[in-house]
Amino acid sequence: MNETSVSLLDRACRDSESESWTRLASIYTPLLHVWLQKHSVQSSDVDDLVQEVLLTVSRELPDFKHSGRTGAFRKWLRGILVHRLQTFWRTNQRARVVAEQSSVLEQLAELEDDSSQASQLWGSPHDRHVLSHLLEEVRPRFEPRTWEAFQRQMFCGEKGRAVAADLDMTLKAVQLAKSRVLNALRTEAAGLIDDV
Repeated sequence: MNETSVSLLDRACRDSESESWTRLASIYTPLLHVWLQKHSVQSSDVDDLVQEVLLTVSRELPDFKHSGRTGAFRKWLRGILVHRLQTFWRTNQRARVVAEQSSVLEQLAELEDDSSQASQLWGSPHDRHVLSHLLEEVRPRFEPRTWEAFQRQMFCGEKGRAVAADLDMTLKAVQLAKSRVLNALRTEAAGLIDDV
């Protein structure tokens, strides 16, 4: 099977020892760090918790079935993170004292609730973070001029005709550049983020 035609998530699901799993973990590690720090976890505990979350994801990913609903993977990941945090706050003596003196457990309950503002706020930073990483991962697949045509249309809001004239390309070539990069992003992001 052509690897570029299958999403990163699908490739990582098939083999938790693969390069795809390593790429998936490298995308999510910084995001998990940020989220753990937002929930009052001390710096000395963040790395251990990130490893626990990633270990759980690695172990359970082959059984993950995307429901087809918007945000299914990030909801699944959020659930693992919340569960690990709840366990951490319940079993770690030092952490339990902090949790009892703060609203950490209430925050986790809110994050666990799909309809809460906290869980809604998980989606947007997640998607921006993942998309940013995937953009950097697909970029080397394209010629610099193709990438520039895509970037100027998508991120700078420039019209295709202006980009074509400036890059000495046909309008059709500029439109094709945008389409090719978007298709690569959509394929790579399938299951991780819902709307590229």
